[in-house]
Amino acid sequence: MTHCCKYAARGSADRAEVWRRAEPHCYVKINILYNNMSKCYTMNHKKRRQNALLWEKNGDMNVVLGVDIGGSTTKIVALNEKKECIATLQVKAADQITALYGAIGNLLYSNRISFDQVRKIVLTGVGSSQVEGGSIYDIPSCKVNEFEAIGHSGLIMSGLDETLVISMGTGTAFVHARNDVYEHIGGSGVGGGTLIGLATKMLGESDVTAVAELAKGGDVTKVDLGINEISNTDTTALPSYVTASNFGKIKNNVTNADIALGILNMVYQTAGMLAVFACRNTDIKTIVATGSVATLPQAEELLGAVGDLCGVKFIIPKEAQYATAIGAASLRFDD
Repeated sequence: MTHCCKYAARGSADRAEVWRRAEPHCYVKINILYNNMSKCYTMNHKKRRQNALLWEKNGDMNVVLGVDIGGSTTKIVALNEKKECIATLQVKAADQITALYGAIGNLLYSNRISFDQVRKIVLTGVGSSQVEGGSIYDIPSCKVNEFEAIGHSGLIMSGLDETLVISMGTGTAFVHARNDVYEHIGGSGVGGGTLIGLATKMLGESDVTAVAELAKGGDVTKVDLGINEISNTDTTALPSYVTASNFGKIKNNVTNADIALGILNMVYQTAGMLAVFACRNTDIKTIVATGSVATLPQAEELLGAVGDLCGVKFIIPKEAQYATAIGAASLRFDD
């Protein structure tokens, strides 16, 4: 049988015919092997052709990369000559410099963009301070203030002339953006780090995506104390369903799903209410939410509930997790 497979692999039709006559069952195995080899070749050929077309398509591309180097995650985007986002990638690494160089190489290779097609790399984020020099891979590089990148991203991704941008990462930052002026209003320590920390301790789960999935089966009324549970009058100006205390009603009989939803609700309510307070002395009625935490399944509903209560609207743009990197690249695109 070893010889049979060897002959089939060499594509010898004559030897295959001899084996077919001698051992019919072996002929079947030859056909299976040959067909698998043909499929494999066809798939590889198609892949090579697709890659070649990508290289050809990208041949005249003029690309600017935006890189947001965070505490634990590095996010990178590629903008083409029309300032359109054509590629995104995020990587996690303990060493931020390793993450930076690895992310750039990975994104370029995966999207068949050559180094020659990249004219500039724009860095932002807390980790950008660790990057020295004015070039990366011999490509000119520069840095952008993170709050300016956050504010600019909110404007270009929403199409608004003025807005408050909340960037929900490890913590939460609040940036007032109007035309080309970006003001850091302040921030909160409640954010993705809070979510991970509490979920790890209370649920034994440190994966944010897993926590969000678990929360889909939760009931927040079993965790949070509502105003209707501490007041039976209509003297208060607040609706009865409003939260009086996050985790103020938690008992031993709550499920992990209830706790997961309670954690998410607390994070979004905190960020949402602080954003509302930041807009009090302005005419802003639309708030842009960005960052990885803003992309979880519960974000739209829970932030929306705060907006409905306070008369504002929260919008979460496409690619919200890459907003800061997009803002950085766009800010320095024409320099």
